[in-house]
Amino acid sequence: MEVKIGVQYAAREIVLESSQTPDAVAELVTTALKTGGLLVLTDEKGRRVMVPVEKLAYVEIGESLERRVGFGAM
Repeated sequence: MEVKIGVQYAAREIVLESSQTPDAVAELVTTALKTGGLLVLTDEKGRRVMVPVEKLAYVEIGESLERRVGFGAM
């Protein structure tokens, strides 16, 4: 699953692939917003991404789309 995190005053968003369910990620975001500290997510390779909650602009939770390579007819 793909998670995109927008950070205030940052030109690019943070994008990570997570093996967690969308509901689990939403629960982590909600808990972090309620408690006020850090939003901590772990990607598929075990790396942690930590973002201060006061700097969050948005969190987009969605399914990963396989990228196509080459030309093809639809």
